[in-house]
Amino acid sequence: MREISKYWRCISLRSVGVVVEYNPLHNGHVFHLTSSKKSTNADVVIAVMSGQFLQRGEPAVVPKHVRTKLALQAGADLVIELPYSYSTQHASIFAKGAISILDSLKCDYVCFGSEEGKIETFYELIKQKKQLTSSINTSIRTFLDEGLSYPAAYSTALQKNLESSKLDVSLPNNILGIHYLEAIEHFDSRMEGRTIQRIAANYHDEETNHHSIASATAIRKILKGDNQSISDFVPCFTKDSIEEYINEYGALHSWNEYLPFLKYKLMTSTKEELEEIYEAVEGLERRVLHSVLNCLNFEELMTSIKTKRYTWTRIQRLLTHILTNTSKKEMASILEKDRVPYIRLLGMSSMGKTYLNTKKKLIDLPIYTTINQQNQKELSTDLKATHTYASMLSLDNQQKLIKTEYSLYPIIYDEKSNQFSRS
Repeated sequence: MREISKYWRCISLRSVGVVVEYNPLHNGHVFHLTSSKKSTNADVVIAVMSGQFLQRGEPAVVPKHVRTKLALQAGADLVIELPYSYSTQHASIFAKGAISILDSLKCDYVCFGSEEGKIETFYELIKQKKQLTSSINTSIRTFLDEGLSYPAAYSTALQKNLESSKLDVSLPNNILGIHYLEAIEHFDSRMEGRTIQRIAANYHDEETNHHSIASATAIRKILKGDNQSISDFVPCFTKDSIEEYINEYGALHSWNEYLPFLKYKLMTSTKEELEEIYEAVEGLERRVLHSVLNCLNFEELMTSIKTKRYTWTRIQRLLTHILTNTSKKEMASILEKDRVPYIRLLGMSSMGKTYLNTKKKLIDLPIYTTINQQNQKELSTDLKATHTYASMLSLDNQQKLIKTEYSLYPIIYDEKSNQFSRS
């Protein structure tokens, strides 16, 4: 009877998905992760995590193998990579990629952080939005013609057409939450949406205003050299991992370290080659080329390129695609598929392993644990991203980091001993 009871517990494991970057993982992330598990009564937490380059068009401060370990230590049971072709996108494609992975893994819930904190408000807005789709699209086009960026045009159009909605659509996590729920609907998924209200720090806050919670943006600012410790705002294992990475590899990753490579790429590319880069539109690549000649650092470059029409994030994403040499043709061939066609397993706990074993007959996508001749082409964009990401390091450290892509995953975490191993 005991074995039968154990069997039924296994096949009925309840799972909650979280979509994360952990750049780096801080106390607010731990709160979100533990609250997501508690609020859904989940047995398993599935973290879909961006790889080496992130949604705002920037390199992660530490590579994905370090952040995978942080996610597992914080309580994630499965860590799945959100591929480069989705992780470096605007909100709707980013959300669609993440939700498609969770849906393929037969996840029960997705729980996202938001400024709103009430899931009913999101569902009410989406219901109203479907009834006014034509009017909203017309408003978006009008605001774009007036020179607004797409995120601003989208947000303003929602505000104009959905005045009765209680959801503040000017806030970034609320907008992302809308896209998560719309993606669930798009895939006709059985998943349910849940949200946890963000506490203290907003997504883009640069200052640390709370005794234990700060945004990842503020923490990255500290890491760049502010005379303040991150100890109050991150778990001890995050602080230790960052220090270990600096000691082993010599530096953290930021755009300034890639600026010489970006300049080289721009100066050695033809006009036609730059026009073929993904997100190079309306001559934006020419503006980048003109600005890069006179800048001394990355902030100067961005300030000289920035316009009302193009957000800082949009420009950074273009620069990321220039750096990685990602073309419109390459991206189109990937995105023509309606969902991510594979699952790249970065790490798992014992509970995560049990979950995969019980669900494997229901999961109809390949789960990649190693890179081989059969899947190397499909993973080529992410492999290229890792090679690019490693380029700022010394030659021996480049080789060491690139080797992790081929030989380290999946990382196995033993919760009892707090030890990691290779599968």
